[in-house]
Amino acid sequence: MRTGASSPSVLLLGDPRLREVSAPVANLDAPAFRESSSSLQSALVQFRRNHGFGRAIAAPQIGVPQRFIALHLASPMLVINPEITWRSEEMFTLWDDCMSFPDLLVKVLRHRSISVRFLDERGSMQIWTRLGLAESELLQHEVDHLDGILAVDRALDRDSIVYRSVFESRRAEFAAQVD
Repeated sequence: MRTGASSPSVLLLGDPRLREVSAPVANLDAPAFRESSSSLQSALVQFRRNHGFGRAIAAPQIGVPQRFIALHLASPMLVINPEITWRSEEMFTLWDDCMSFPDLLVKVLRHRSISVRFLDERGSMQIWTRLGLAESELLQHEVDHLDGILAVDRALDRDSIVYRSVFESRRAEFAAQVD
């Protein structure tokens, strides 16, 4: 993963490119894809360094309208052309944050578990079944980005969007509002 070069800026809420539906990645060996994927991974590293949070970023968030995600859970990886193949009926609420509006938190409803299939950066098909809560909500958020959907679109009601500073000053009150 390249981290030494300057990273692209993360697009912010209001930029119309965040609303575009992304095209599938057709050629994993294309130089443009390799460059874009390296830029996306660099953007994730830089954002984590600057803001202290961020487990994943979708390509549209740096202005690349393609279906891939840079993910950093146990280690950095790419999730290419992800498809959610199953969703649990059980749902839960959470305060979601996003690199495209880092000063906001949004109360949303997500499926408690999902299954997903995708290509890794070598082009091998990967299938993750019945993921845990943290991975499920993260991938739902990122796949939404690929479809031009933002967490603010999923806000439960008019009181479900708060500034991070307000949230932090009243953390217990806000935490009691979600599962």
